[in-house]
Amino acid sequence: MTAPTSNAHNLAEALANSDLIFDRDTLEQAIARMAQLIRHDYRDEVPLFLTVMHGGLPFAGRLAMEVGALGVDLEFDYLHATRYRGATSGGELVWKHRPATPLQGRRVLLADDILDEGHTLAGIRGWCLEQGARDVGIAALAVKLHDRCVPGLVADYVGVEVPDRYVFGYGMDYHEQGRNLPAIYALKD
Repeated sequence: MTAPTSNAHNLAEALANSDLIFDRDTLEQAIARMAQLIRHDYRDEVPLFLTVMHGGLPFAGRLAMEVGALGVDLEFDYLHATRYRGATSGGELVWKHRPATPLQGRRVLLADDILDEGHTLAGIRGWCLEQGARDVGIAALAVKLHDRCVPGLVADYVGVEVPDRYVFGYGMDYHEQGRNLPAIYALKD
């Protein structure tokens, strides 16, 4: 039995009108490749691993386990900053939770579900640097292919590249639904 939802957008209909872009196995292989690169870059340090909530949670958990399996320790904290608040286009950056761990002098690794245009991640990275972080790396499960990204903002660790379409699953939502889907889907044009 499916629990009723107050959301006017139907996830089942969205899935029926979507293409499967990356399945679970492909995503987990991509995350394992990212972990290898992270191990190389952080092998002699314990970076502060900041999960960007909510979308980054499924990806960050999997990535952290892969990095740990390679012998790299991480210190965990999280942040919640958004520009969307349930909408499909962003506004001003709104902080819902800032990390409790001091960033001064630390190497910080942000883990997020997607780098689209990058305004949210640019704001988060800028804030981390203002707090005294020595450097801020970005691990993004997906990077959207287009030319609208904030100038100079790139992910240091990329899992997969997705088309310039509405994508959801593996942390990314379809109107606040489907974040726990173990694959990435794109709505058909």
